[in-house]
Amino acid sequence: MQIVFASNNLNKLKEVQSMLPTNIHILSLNDIGCNEDIPETQPSIKGNAIQKAQYIEDHYGYDCFADDTGLEVEALNNEPGVYSARYAGEQRNNEDNINLLLKNLENQSNRQAQFKTVIALHYNNQVHTFTGICKGNITLEKQGHKGFGYDPIFKPLESNQTFAEMSLQEKNRIGHRGNAIRQLVDFFNKLDV
Repeated sequence: MQIVFASNNLNKLKEVQSMLPTNIHILSLNDIGCNEDIPETQPSIKGNAIQKAQYIEDHYGYDCFADDTGLEVEALNNEPGVYSARYAGEQRNNEDNINLLLKNLENQSNRQAQFKTVIALHYNNQVHTFTGICKGNITLEKQGHKGFGYDPIFKPLESNQTFAEMSLQEKNRIGHRGNAIRQLVDFFNKLDV
């Protein structure tokens, strides 16, 4: 089975494909000739995921799944949340986002945070959503060089390493996206695709 994953983020594509059964092959946006920026104008992570999946179905006619992920920091009223990718501006620069977040937390003793991923699957004219959450804390400084996004400053509760210090397999085992993908895989397994 082939299905579109509404992303051109190579790190994310690799991460997700590694978790799917071998009979499910994902196509990237590039693979289907989608070169435009898909709108993400909803006020919630779930809303953005649904919007992206619906866009691909409406404009390209493919069954599709899309995800949206946000980092919610308790002391910052759950910011950056839906704005995680562009927290420091529309240029979507990971380093700038991390630096701004650490600056905004400088005088905060509460460093509790959670990553939330919502996957929206548009399949057979129906929309299904799957939510994965990983609770943890924001570190005082960057640690590790793996992963992407806020991985160097997020330490899950069940680990003494940041996501950026973990192997992809370990991150998938305990992380938010891995949690949501396992729910998606369970859904596909029930369909017997």
